[in-house]
Amino acid sequence: MDAAISLADHDGLDATTMRRLAERLGVTPMALYKHIGSREELIDRMVDRLIEGIPASETVDDWRRTLTARILMTRAVVRAHPWAQDAIETRTLASPVILGYMDSLMAIMFAGGLSADLVHHGMHALSTRMWGFTREVMPTPSVPEDPAALEATLAVFRSDYPAIVRMTTTAPHAGAACDDDAEFAFALELLLEGLERRRLAGWTSSTD
Repeated sequence: MDAAISLADHDGLDATTMRRLAERLGVTPMALYKHIGSREELIDRMVDRLIEGIPASETVDDWRRTLTARILMTRAVVRAHPWAQDAIETRTLASPVILGYMDSLMAIMFAGGLSADLVHHGMHALSTRMWGFTREVMPTPSVPEDPAALEATLAVFRSDYPAIVRMTTTAPHAGAACDDDAEFAFALELLLEGLERRRLAGWTSSTD
């Protein structure tokens, strides 16, 4: 697993094949198949190895702080391996390691007083955030560097997309690249605050 992770870190997930791994280990591919049934199983076990390596987070009185710390530690582990997001998103069945991690998140929410109803909806709302990442719905066009072309583009945007222009030109740090870590933390905090408000209000999904 260490060799496979090193190979993926260096060459990418697509290049991490049984044959390439066998070459790195100095064995034949058939020797690997005695221990790992397929490339998909190999990737499953690589993901398991990463998740097993997430440090334990300190438990504090505020369930939101405990859960945030746990997820941010996961984010640090996943972001250290560029291939990990694609690997996680393409898994088809949760392994015992994955189930254990998900169980640990639910346990934190239960300890914070959330009902099973809220924990259920909270896990759905977390979605990929529980693994420390989010995926943009659609990439936005890049702006041209040439000043004349840039001004022409902005003129079109001012006419067709005024709300986008207002946000990108007047928000703090306008024109600067987004801080992915800050944006992730903001969305996570917003989500957990919403769950806490519903917990305090005794919210239930029942229609009664």
